[in-house]
Amino acid sequence: MQEEIMQVAGKIKQCEEEIAKGIIGQKDVIRQVLLAVLADGNVLLESVPGLGKTQLVKTLAQSLSLQFSRIQFTPDLMPADVTGTNLILKEEGKNKFQFEAGPVFANLVLADEINRATPKTQAALLEAMQEKTVTVGKKTYELPKPFMVLATQNPIENEGTYPLPEAQLDRFLFKILISFPKISELKEIMDLTVTNQSPVIEPVLTGEELLRMRRIVKDVPIADAVAGYALSLVAGTHPETEEGTETAKKYLACGASPRAAQAIFTTAKARALLEGRYNVAFEDVDAVVYPALRHRIILNFDAVSENITPDEVIAKLVEEVKKNGKKSV
Repeated sequence: MQEEIMQVAGKIKQCEEEIAKGIIGQKDVIRQVLLAVLADGNVLLESVPGLGKTQLVKTLAQSLSLQFSRIQFTPDLMPADVTGTNLILKEEGKNKFQFEAGPVFANLVLADEINRATPKTQAALLEAMQEKTVTVGKKTYELPKPFMVLATQNPIENEGTYPLPEAQLDRFLFKILISFPKISELKEIMDLTVTNQSPVIEPVLTGEELLRMRRIVKDVPIADAVAGYALSLVAGTHPETEEGTETAKKYLACGASPRAAQAIFTTAKARALLEGRYNVAFEDVDAVVYPALRHRIILNFDAVSENITPDEVIAKLVEEVKKNGKKSV
């Protein structure tokens, strides 16, 4: 098993190095995206324009030997433009239906500017993201394995956008925020983008290797104390329950769903492997709790009026749970 751990860590490190050729800086963002890839989850990338969200996904696709598809979401995009539709064909004088697969039938799907599409079109991705299937008419089609959606959105635009509903946000394993680069990184970006240099991204992982790595991740054990800590964080986001923390009662209107616990468990296991360990530590949970929870908690009026961000609430939550003691299960 130690050999398998080292193989997984080595392959992911190679992926990080290849992605870094096309994405300057953003090491934490790249690591979080790869954790989600290992954990078989979807990712929502959020930042102001021009910080490389789309480029990150395209570079990730180049580092993986997987079928890649890009969907540019616009207000006039229809569900059939995403999932595909039944076409009427004439054959030997008779009409017959034939399914024409849409761009969602790929291993890695980039849903670019997902909040620009109408709720009806956004909902076309719900089944694909959760069940890995697409239903058209009376027939259900399996999506290729592995399958994941990486969506991007701009938080500062309101014109012509449709905020994602909570049910769809919950289907994203991680919400990752991309920050503005440092001056030294900005210079490297200029050197890369305004010259004739073009980085060559070599594929590192195949689909079969990725599926095998995901099976290894699921086998990583998690001690009762660490599991209890992770569950206390999720339960602590619910102001209406006995387990709800004072932070939740003060700042939250609604807490995270059980999918949040699944996200923390699986990505913490993946992080432990990448750190060369075959057991989950408290530090692994601390490293993944922010991207796992920030889109699953709903701030109340007090938090909004005080300009409290979801990350600030999570920081207070983590501090309170640690102060009260980590519970075992």
